[in-house]
Amino acid sequence: MKKEIEQRIKKIFDLQKAFFKTNQTKDIAFRKAQLTHFREVFLKYTDAICEAVNIDLGKSEEETKYVEIGIVVSELDYILENLDEWTKPTFVESKPHPSGVETTSKIIYEPYGVNYIIGPFNYPVQLSFSPLIGALMSGNTAIIKPSENTPHVAQVIEDIVKEAFDEKYVAVVQGAIEENTLLLSLPFDYIFFTGSPNVGKIVMKAAAEQLIPLTLELGGKSPTIVHKDADLDKTIQRISMGKWINCGQTCVAPDYIYIHEDIKEQFVEKFKAFLQETYGNSSLGKIGKIVSQQQIKNLASYLDAAPEKVTYGGKYDLETRHFEATLMDNVTWDDKIMQQEIFGPILPILTYTDIDVVLDEINNRPKPLALYVFTESQDFADDVIARTTSGDAEINSTLIHVGSHYLPFGGVGTSGMGKYHGKFSLENFSHQRSILQAK
Repeated sequence: MKKEIEQRIKKIFDLQKAFFKTNQTKDIAFRKAQLTHFREVFLKYTDAICEAVNIDLGKSEEETKYVEIGIVVSELDYILENLDEWTKPTFVESKPHPSGVETTSKIIYEPYGVNYIIGPFNYPVQLSFSPLIGALMSGNTAIIKPSENTPHVAQVIEDIVKEAFDEKYVAVVQGAIEENTLLLSLPFDYIFFTGSPNVGKIVMKAAAEQLIPLTLELGGKSPTIVHKDADLDKTIQRISMGKWINCGQTCVAPDYIYIHEDIKEQFVEKFKAFLQETYGNSSLGKIGKIVSQQQIKNLASYLDAAPEKVTYGGKYDLETRHFEATLMDNVTWDDKIMQQEIFGPILPILTYTDIDVVLDEINNRPKPLALYVFTESQDFADDVIARTTSGDAEINSTLIHVGSHYLPFGGVGTSGMGKYHGKFSLENFSHQRSILQAK
């Protein structure tokens, strides 16, 4: 690493450490003013964001305005509306000490200090700025490292931050493994990482060396169970919404489907018809781009390993990084595509007759970030959720929970740790400090 880059990173870190010690960020009025100003600057860059996201990931303007911009603004508005109330001390019951001393007890939200936020490539704006909002609403400062895999978006993120904040409060550091390694060696007060489990292990190991608390938003193979009583038209439409958005590069995308044998053939034919009606002869270029040519090759290797199981789609363009919405049928756990998270627009279909076998298969593997079940039976849905574990779950829909301010979002086990969004971001980015006062 060039010495000047190393010096710049350490300078920013030291500036933020010093600024946090002034206690200015603990003032609620300061936090709200900063977030309000950020909102104004952020919206000014709407066109630049849409253009950059289209270049890097092939997302349409409509999709970008919803998943990258709209969710951030909505989160901001909700937080600004409620921050005063959320940050009030919570008084709790306080029993007299055996000595007879009377006490009062309360809990306050205390910021950690300087935060390091590592953004991913798949939703580079939303998943860099949503954690940032959580960090700032809680009274922290932050250094963001956007993904090097979406360079045009990373530059826009840096431009927004430079206009909205002083670097002693919020700064962006561009770079890849080398820069991230240096940043992880610094004594941050909190780390927030969104990305793959493999990189998550590296981040967690670095945090453990200095006992730094952290959040890991990872991923995994999120299962979708379609029972024999499901409304197939509704099911297919909602699975498609969750799977093909961002060309399948969504941490909570349905990774594979377990379909009841009684309706499997009907389901597959309806799914093909839906895709034909939605995308015409090909979905190439209509569902976004894969982030890199290497990932295109990884996805293609799944198809090459079992070409006879590709029942719809399967075409791709290495040069443009486009990949078709693809269905694979008669898949088993022995197939290559079932060995790791797909992170692309390929949807394997497995068949079941006994739900107990399905749940055993799911439970014998790493805990997924999300689980989806489609059924008209509330008892069946409740039973599936009761007998499985996942970061979050949905019944008769996919992905909707991610955009809710009222639900904590995050993983469990190998799919992550820590929850955020709405008030849960305040809890995630704060130390809940117990205060007892004797009379």
